[in-house]
This record gives sequence, C-alpha cells and structure tokens, in this order.
Amino acid sequence: MSPTVVHAKAYPFPIPHNSYVVEDGGYREIVEGEPLPDLSGLTPVLACGSNQSPEQLARKFDNLGKHPIPVLKARVKDFDAVHSPHFSAYGSIPATLHYHSGVEATLFTNWLNDEQLKRMHETEVSAENYHYVRLDDIILDIAFGARLTSVYAYISRRGALCHDGKPLGLEAVSTTGRAWPEVSQDDVQALARDRLSPGTAIEAFITENIENVGSRRARIKQLAQDALPFGYPVKRIK
Repeated sequence: MSPTVVHAKAYPFPIPHNSYVVEDGGYREIVEGEPLPDLSGLTPVLACGSNQSPEQLARKFDNLGKHPIPVLKARVKDFDAVHSPHFSAYGSIPATLHYHSGVEATLFTNWLNDEQLKRMHETEVSAENYHYVRLDDIILDIAFGARLTSVYAYISRRGALCHDGKPLGLEAVSTTGRAWPEVSQDDVQALARDRLSPGTAIEAFITENIENVGSRRARIKQLAQDALPFGYPVKRIK
C-alpha cells in the first residue's frame, strides 16, 4: 500500500488521552495538578477530527517559534464528531460536528493566537470545505474544571455524511448517547467506495481522490446529495 494511502487511512491520526501542549516540534501531556498554560488572548476552537492530534497540528504549524499551542480535553453536550461528505486533498474522509440533543462527546479545544488562527483558516476554510463559526449557549466542560458557553469551530459546509438516514460517528471519539453507527476511516472509505465506485479496489479509489481533482470534486458532489444539515444556530465568521 502506498504511503499516501496509508496516510489517508490513518485519519484522524493518534489522539492523546490527556490535555497537552504542542511545542518544540513535538508535544507534552499536561499532568493533573500542573498549572494550565496561560490562555489569555487565545481563541478556543473546538476540534472534532484530526485537529485533535498533535501529529496533524505539528504538520500544520511547523514553525511555532515561541508560541506553543495548548490543546485541552473537553466534554461537549449535544454535539458529536461525525464524518463530513467530502474527501480531503490527502484522501481522507474528514470530520465535522453534528448537533443532536442528548449526545455528549469527548473532544479537544485548540487555543490559538491570531497568527495561528490565520494559519488554521488557511487549512480549513480556504479549501471551501468548512465555515468558521461561533457556537453560543452550549455546555463545554474543559479539563481541570473550566466551563465555556461559547466556542469557535469549523463546520462542514455540506453537513454530515448520511448513510441509511443517519450520520456516521468517528470511532476514535468517545461519546455517550450516540444513536448512529460509529465507523473507522477504513469503514467509511469502503462505504463511500461502494456508493460511488463499486468494485474499485480501496487503494485505487483513495489514490484517484488524491490525484484526480476533477474526480474528487464529482464524488464529493454525489456524497453531499443527501447530507444531513447541521441543525444548530451559529454565528458565521468565515
């Protein structure tokens, strides 16, 4: 299997068990009882997919300089991490938030300065797959006792990938009250392949989505035809 396909299937990449800080080309977990990093002036952005992973953050922010990124574990009520109906440029079927009363998900928040936020917009908004929004009147419990009622997030412009009338939860994300299947990246790629190109080998299917922009866009359009809307009011920023 080619390295590009292995990478695509590794989504959402390894996610630590605890809050952590990305710094010095790597990351360190925050030990319970340790003082939190200084969060003043930073924007909290709720991550639901690969932005929870230090491996992915290190790729996006390869020149952090003197500005590490705190990534704090959180529990959010009434939202889940599900698959979006699109393929990334590197071949994965990524994540988005999905609103549903009663579900609770364990996710992470990226705390970004203005320069880092600009870079994150470049990776999320510029490809026209996500909107940058603010969610208000929510319950988001951050590790170590803090609670937020507003947070920023990237929401899929197309909604949630639908299969048999339901979204598909990320297997890598721990939830309670999830009323739909949870699937791995292998599973969701197979479902997409069976829907869009039956009989094609998975490696060939993913490779086509990486290398053939026209084919990728056509397949995204097909996937999005029956997507589920987000269903929660947001303030759109970008």
